[in-house]
Amino acid sequence: MTEGSTAVDRQGMVLVPGGTATLGSERFYPEERPLVEVTVGDVWFDVHPVTNAEFAAFVEETGHVTVAEVAPDPADFPGADPALLVPGSQVFTPTAGPVRLDDWTQWWRWQPGASWRAPQGPGSDWREIPDHPVVHVGWGDASAYARWAGKELPSEAEFEHAARGGLVGRDYAWGDELMPGGARLANTWQGAFPWRSDDPDGHHRTSPVGSYPANGHGLHDLIGNVWEWTSTRWTDTHSRAGDTVTVEATASPCCGGSIRLAETDRFVSKGGSHLCSPHYCQRYRPAARQGHGVNDTTSHVGFRCVRRA
Repeated sequence: MTEGSTAVDRQGMVLVPGGTATLGSERFYPEERPLVEVTVGDVWFDVHPVTNAEFAAFVEETGHVTVAEVAPDPADFPGADPALLVPGSQVFTPTAGPVRLDDWTQWWRWQPGASWRAPQGPGSDWREIPDHPVVHVGWGDASAYARWAGKELPSEAEFEHAARGGLVGRDYAWGDELMPGGARLANTWQGAFPWRSDDPDGHHRTSPVGSYPANGHGLHDLIGNVWEWTSTRWTDTHSRAGDTVTVEATASPCCGGSIRLAETDRFVSKGGSHLCSPHYCQRYRPAARQGHGVNDTTSHVGFRCVRRA
């Protein structure tokens, strides 16, 4: 597929009807407040997050180099150890045993050589997990893929509306219980976080897309598996709407654009990930949101694309 194609290819996409949606929650975290009512248009969503194999096809055609594959600019990190200013990314690493949960640096490590090609660092290979969501991609990388595919990134409102699957006012994408009848409906952390993963399906990190039931709109993995980038700039609460940035405007070596984002720019990511746990991060919900630096790549953040009807 090439940028600018006039063909509208909706294979692998599902139409999410628009309407009035209430975003946010008053039951969990401060950044999800206050409740706001918005109008969302009809949007075609990718059925699942972009996979390693799909991202590899993009890189093969365009030669795109991701942010994790480029050494950080020392000007952006004054005083940093030069030995750390090498290509790499943040990789989740379970601890040896129980730890206090107020210091995330205990289970995240800066891993030189980690990227979408080597999700766990040197010695790992995306080709071993081609049907898992691509990770270690920055906001610009996701935007470049979307442009290449003739698509866009969803806004925060579009994502949350789609993630609810047609339900209104429920905590989860499937109702008000995390595991109704004991059923696991998303790839979230099972066991004592961050040291013991008891996932009965063996998904101790990401899982193949579509491993869990689709929501009411027929979409997979909008909750759990990986956090997903949106086109909405981060705000600390819902008290004011974040600006949306179109992918066409963002600069990319492969795909043009005019806006270059600063290291400090942050965008909303949605959906939670396989690391969300009742003991630590209850963000496996449609209302959950976090602010993510555009170049802060990790092993639990990916993306999917949309086309607006």
